[in-house]
Amino acid sequence: MRDLAFIAFLAALFGMGFKRPFLLVLAYVYIDIVSPQRLTYLLLNAVPISLIAVVLAVGGWAMSDDKTGTRIAPRQVLILLLLLYCWITLQFADFPLEARDTWEWVWKALAFAVFLPFTLRTRLRIEALLLFMILSAGTIIIVGGIKTIVTHGGGYGELDLMVNNNSGIYEGSTISTVAVAIIPLIIWFTRWGTVFKPDWRMKLFSLALIFSCMLIPVGTSTRTGLVCIGLLAVTEFRTVKRKGLYVAALCAMGVAAIPMLPSAFTDRMSTIKTYKSDESASTRVAVWNWTMDYARQHPFGGGFEAYRGNKLRYILHEADGRERIATDQARAYHSAYFEMLGEQGYPGLALWLVINLIGLVRMEVLRRRFRDPAGDYGWAGPLAGALQSAHLVYLLGAGFVGIAFQPFIYMLIGAQIGLDAYLRRKAGATAVTSLRRPRPSRNEAGPVRILGPAHSR
Repeated sequence: MRDLAFIAFLAALFGMGFKRPFLLVLAYVYIDIVSPQRLTYLLLNAVPISLIAVVLAVGGWAMSDDKTGTRIAPRQVLILLLLLYCWITLQFADFPLEARDTWEWVWKALAFAVFLPFTLRTRLRIEALLLFMILSAGTIIIVGGIKTIVTHGGGYGELDLMVNNNSGIYEGSTISTVAVAIIPLIIWFTRWGTVFKPDWRMKLFSLALIFSCMLIPVGTSTRTGLVCIGLLAVTEFRTVKRKGLYVAALCAMGVAAIPMLPSAFTDRMSTIKTYKSDESASTRVAVWNWTMDYARQHPFGGGFEAYRGNKLRYILHEADGRERIATDQARAYHSAYFEMLGEQGYPGLALWLVINLIGLVRMEVLRRRFRDPAGDYGWAGPLAGALQSAHLVYLLGAGFVGIAFQPFIYMLIGAQIGLDAYLRRKAGATAVTSLRRPRPSRNEAGPVRILGPAHSR
């Protein structure tokens, strides 16, 4: 029955997409985030629904969408360059077979990020994209939130988020980062959204969804989620009017929440202060050191999955104060920054950092330019701020989990580029309209000017 429900939903979405082609773009977004083919038993597993969706989305845009004033943004060019560079490193990857498996989904994420902004020509489309991203991630987050309440958290890698493997967006640290990152966007919809009227029902659902987002780091027992929540509290500080009340409320909620937190969560969080005695944290530091040494010898990277070649030897501090030598091998990077450095080398890391930093800068420019809520584009400044906050949370979370090519963030970047291009087109249209306004002719009566003696003839 579950397979039939997924098929019926996708069939309805595809069917409406033939009349409104942009819905095919949203269908791909849903498929890429939720991966319904991983949630079904038989029917969708044998059909390449992701490929079908992207072909129909691109085809629908090419045949029927308005392309007036369409331009490629600098970040789209940079993402395309990153795509080409990853293809080059693929040719001499240390582990070619494993690297090609990763390439199969990475190139799709990057290519879709280049294509996506071309379709975001209206505010409605930008909102619809973000809404689909939030609700698609929400299908995972709500399940995780409910299970956290019922089971008091399952511990890292043990909370069943509809699939039985801890990978992709379903991986604990990844879904925790995504859950915290979308909170600013949910808040924006409660005030400025137009797809759903921001009435009490919509705000109640949004509040419940935010609560679920906050529960995900608890249920998955991820330290990454905890630091992301801390950063979110700091970024939201700039938007609140009553800052003293905001800080007091945060402190009160933190104190009230501590007794209710499950022991699995508090025990894992306590290892932040004693990371030298935590094998997971010590292994990460060892992997990062190995990656820096590897990059000095291979400045252009070792291709996807290059971490499989590492052999680690590090000192682990025991709880009783003694030290022992620990060894490991083929350990993942546990950091997007070191992932890029090890796999794509210094050029790939530089490209990736520039793509992300430009996004932060451009959103800050838009946030300041459209900060007046009473203006025609009063919604744009808060949206730019929400996208920037989400991006900052991602970049912090990416420091502790290898999500350099996570498709969700490239959709977020695509939304940033689309918003930037939309506002630029609107500003250009406004300027052209003002230039074309008819000027009064010389024969028309105008205001009387009294000229002084120096100007009289």
